[in-house]
Amino acid sequence: MGPKNSTAPVHDRTKAGDSASPAGRLWDSASAYDSSVTSLADFHKWFDQQRTESHYAVERIPLSALSGWHSAPESGDLVHESGGFFSVSGLRVRTDFGRLRQWTQPVIVQPEIGLLGLLVKEFDGIPHFLMQAKMEPGNLNLVQLSPTVQATRSNFTGVHRGRGVSYLEYFIGPRRGTVLADSLQSEQGWWFLHKGNRNMVVETAEEVPLRPGFRWLTLRQLGELLREDHLVNMDSRTVLATLPLGPPGPRSAGGAGGDALRHSLMRSHTPGEASLHSFQEVLTLLTEARSRYRLEQRQVPLREVLDEGRWQRTDSGIARPDGRYFSVVGVDVHARRREVARWSQPLIAPVAGLSGLLVKRVNGVLHVLLHTRVEAGTLRVCEFAPTVQCSPAPHGQDASAHRSPFLEHLLSAPADRVRYDTELSEEGGRFLHAATRYLIVEAGDEVAVTEPPDHCWLTLRQVAALLRHGNYLNVQARTLVACANLALTARN
Repeated sequence: MGPKNSTAPVHDRTKAGDSASPAGRLWDSASAYDSSVTSLADFHKWFDQQRTESHYAVERIPLSALSGWHSAPESGDLVHESGGFFSVSGLRVRTDFGRLRQWTQPVIVQPEIGLLGLLVKEFDGIPHFLMQAKMEPGNLNLVQLSPTVQATRSNFTGVHRGRGVSYLEYFIGPRRGTVLADSLQSEQGWWFLHKGNRNMVVETAEEVPLRPGFRWLTLRQLGELLREDHLVNMDSRTVLATLPLGPPGPRSAGGAGGDALRHSLMRSHTPGEASLHSFQEVLTLLTEARSRYRLEQRQVPLREVLDEGRWQRTDSGIARPDGRYFSVVGVDVHARRREVARWSQPLIAPVAGLSGLLVKRVNGVLHVLLHTRVEAGTLRVCEFAPTVQCSPAPHGQDASAHRSPFLEHLLSAPADRVRYDTELSEEGGRFLHAATRYLIVEAGDEVAVTEPPDHCWLTLRQVAALLRHGNYLNVQARTLVACANLALTARN
């Protein structure tokens, strides 16, 4: 998709905000150097205590030893005795995207909508976000920083018969605050079938009791923490990506002039700044891709997938004989501070991935390069993905089989062009040690503004407009948007 004109005007020319607007106040939070509520030094001390004093243990066990789980007699699907939570079933896929046109694979089926909520409150005029130290059995380091509320419907309706979900009352039922963001967003399309979560940000002026395991942090502090491996979890990152970061207010914008990258990032959120494409052109690119590519998905019994021989069940789990892509394993969990103190469950154990984003200043305005991508379990054929996404895909959509023309730009970029390079975990409640290297590289003149097919340069304001709705950006792209908005701001 080539730009008509590198100085084409943005069609949305709403008035820039000020510090009293939600966008201006959020930028103040992203620009505040530290917090009078919780300093970064105090946070690290507290977080280390959460990790060392909480007595968590996760042990790999055979699928046949999972308590409360069994293989359904007719389908062979792994299901929970309550009928809730999720199941591991089979998926048959036919598509004309990529090199392999049809295949079968195991897939997580979880039709319920989960809730990911961030609670916001001002302290000393600066918005702070209530974060929790949460244990998930699949996390590499078990405890990571999660949103205020991170719960499946089974969790907050009491299917697990455990303790209630803290702060749920701010997100469910009568409103106790102002909703700043609220949208349904997708999860990993290779491992889930049509899975989505409600992503909410709610601001309150009430006095909020601080419960054990929670701390208030600014957006700048979260930006710093996003640069640490396996600290801020996937659920936090996807909600942070949906924040309504519009034009910065005078207080946060005033200090931007001394740093060109930060200044171009803030201009990317400002109405009236030139973008390579109109918003309608962006929507048309995605709509055309959804109309052009074919994606047929049919849920089938897990036994049917195993009978075909490419996936096999052994005592250690379900995997391919060649060890590629991912496996399905069982774990037994002891977690004294979770809603339930002990349980067992299946997890997807994938190989490591790479997701990279090229950014480029065009006429002083930062643009990000996204591409449309079909994944096995995607709800609406395809979504915008990062510039490069080398996934553990069951049909070979990794770097060797579907090589992006921009992969070398990311992997061979000189150090002074690498703006972000951190290994982060995917969702630890369903995936075991799922690690992805996330990269943001600033492109120079060697990368043209004219895009190859299915690619598009967008401003961050255009990305934010897409994220007010669901199924436009996949979860890897949303992570990189959060990192671009917060981690780049924190360091520049």
